[in-house]
Amino acid sequence: MEQRDSFRTRLGFILSCVGSAVGIGAIWLFPYRVGEFGGAVFLIPFIVFTILLGFTGVIGEMTFGRAMKTGPLGAFKKGLEQRNKHFGKLLGIIPVLGSFGIAMGYAVVVGWFLKYTLQSFTGAAIYNDDSTAFFVRIAGDYGSLIWHFISSFALLLILFGGIQNGIEKINKIMMPLFFAIFLFLVVRVAFLPNAFEGYKFLFQPQWDKLLEPKIWIFALGQAFFALSLAGSGTLVYGSYLKDDVDIFNAAFYVVIFDIVAAILSMLIIIPAVFSFSMQPAAGPPLMFMVMPEIFKQIPFGSVLAGIFFLAILFAGVTSLVNLFETPIEALQKEFGLSRKVSVFIVVSVGFVLGIFLENGDYLGKWMDIVSIYIIPLGALIAAIIFFWVCKPDFIRKQLQLGHDKPVSELYIMLGKYVFCGLTAIVYCIEIIRNL
Repeated sequence: MEQRDSFRTRLGFILSCVGSAVGIGAIWLFPYRVGEFGGAVFLIPFIVFTILLGFTGVIGEMTFGRAMKTGPLGAFKKGLEQRNKHFGKLLGIIPVLGSFGIAMGYAVVVGWFLKYTLQSFTGAAIYNDDSTAFFVRIAGDYGSLIWHFISSFALLLILFGGIQNGIEKINKIMMPLFFAIFLFLVVRVAFLPNAFEGYKFLFQPQWDKLLEPKIWIFALGQAFFALSLAGSGTLVYGSYLKDDVDIFNAAFYVVIFDIVAAILSMLIIIPAVFSFSMQPAAGPPLMFMVMPEIFKQIPFGSVLAGIFFLAILFAGVTSLVNLFETPIEALQKEFGLSRKVSVFIVVSVGFVLGIFLENGDYLGKWMDIVSIYIIPLGALIAAIIFFWVCKPDFIRKQLQLGHDKPVSELYIMLGKYVFCGLTAIVYCIEIIRNL
């Protein structure tokens, strides 16, 4: 068996975790929620829950992975063995399948963004008669199969490089570029005609909405999925982490950058939408149908659209490598396969099965099933095993690694009751909301 890889630097680990969290869904969904709930008032519960979940769940999953030096299959197994239980590996299959299931669909969407990026620069994606019809063609039956293949092949090459030479390097390039592009677009959007109307909508929030349970429920779900909590990817990245890294510090930066990415996407999309008298609560079509219509009306719109979709593409790729890493690690660890063989099997099978999700309607239903029924369940099981099943002395020792100050008992209590409780709430709400 190959020697286990690890992150070379703390920065590389942090950027990789940020890359896994700052995904396509978080970027398009957050501005939509802001539009739906009347402005930046949505930021308040979102930030509250992001901090709570980040400093319990993210730290917990990172620490769990580093403590066990393996992904969900091995980590769940070792955790339950501390209580003489021997079905941990069976439970570990849930987050592995969840991660792989989401990755299959995500690869299709990354193919869409690859096509949008290149065809925005050429003008084909922007200067057409109907942006909606253009998107429908892409999201129709096998409308982007070649782009799906290209994105999967590129992913194969990245993952062949392993942790240090693949995942860490790509995140060190793509994440700084993502934030640089978004900062540039924030400034550019500020000069659009009537952009001020968007800022008025954002920063004259309807404070009475904070009394509505619905805004807190949706903010909780947004924060949970924006942090990529699933008992899989963050746990696996933690398993590649050296013992001298301060996980509390790393989680702090993940939380900060996740919030910053959400705010930047809000400051780009909402003023742009208001500038051209469109609906800020347009929902999922906002990214593919509304934004291209806006870029049509801006000087050098094709270039700006290409830059915009390039940033989204970077976010998609960094999230996708994280999602595929969980089943790749499982094959390496459980079957003793080489890194390259494991990568080839996982990405190839993901591509072949993903062909059946090429239709946007099928893709949406599949992603809903996995994200509603499997992803939160994997996160909940991981949290219960780490905070409730693992022995308290073991938890304290692992949390203390790399951390200068004594870890408070309060932190473990927060993990037990706040994170496990909130995760259970997310799981129940998502199921009830989609009955």
